Amino acid sequence: MQIHDVDLKLLRIFVAIVKCGGLSAAESRLNIGRSTISSHLSDLEVRLGVTLCKRGRSGFELTESGRTTYQASLELLSQCEAFAATIASAKQELAGRATIAIIDTMVSDPRCRVGQVIASLKSRSRHIQFDINVCEAREVETSVVNGRSLVGIGVSRHQLRGLDYHPLHSETNYLYCAATHPLFDAPAGKIQSLLPQAEIVTSNYMRDKESRNDDLNYQNTASAYHDEGIAHLILSGKFIGYLPEHYASHWVDKGLFRAILPQKYSYQIPLMLITSKHNTATPLAEALIDEIKRWHQGD
Repeated sequence: MQIHDVDLKLLRIFVAIVKCGGLSAAESRLNIGRSTISSHLSDLEVRLGVTLCKRGRSGFELTESGRTTYQASLELLSQCEAFAATIASAKQELAGRATIAIIDTMVSDPRCRVGQVIASLKSRSRHIQFDINVCEAREVETSVVNGRSLVGIGVSRHQLRGLDYHPLHSETNYLYCAATHPLFDAPAGKIQSLLPQAEIVTSNYMRDKESRNDDLNYQNTASAYHDEGIAHLILSGKFIGYLPEHYASHWVDKGLFRAILPQKYSYQIPLMLITSKHNTATPLAEALIDEIKRWHQGD
């Protein structure tokens, strides 16, 4: 079959559906309603003459034809983007998809300048598409390694081969409790004796017990892999947990959170710009990396 612009649009929608795991989950990513997504998917199936997926009460599941089409779609769309980038490079223009993988809650950190980076690149070219994927720390590195993202902004405990790491700034994390927790109103002299009974949220690999070595009560009755999940558990009043200062300040300012002995229970996490040693040769990738370094210079 001949490939037209409408086919590329339908294939992009199909890829988004698969990546999101279903039609409903793809609504927010595509910013269109489920009925419209379903209609586009049906149009694609008619165009290709195959059934791509099973959808219904049993959930979303790709057919064998769907799996084959998905892999072919990824290759085709990647080639289209590579072609556009090559032509833009020949014309000395910035064009293509600027994909950034970033850990959660960075938007509340005033030292995070991703917004300024986007504005600067947007002012330089109208032909850039921006795609920001907020994900867990490990996924940031994986996304860059696999080529799904041009750059990552996150943390790394064990740096991966094939990636470069450029320090941006350090994030301070404190130990917090909520206003309904017994530690909230405890006098400073009594806090240390009460801490062994307090349960602490077990969080992601950069914020685990080994990295802190704080001798607190890790009973594994609560865990979360994102800061928002940790905040929910702290707000219950049944757990204490570590959060970035810039993120927790929202509740601290409202009198809902308190930092517990901040001089003792705190640690720094270095935030890194993570790039591939092999996938940064395009003008867009170079410009994106340069802008991130420029806007974070001095932090």
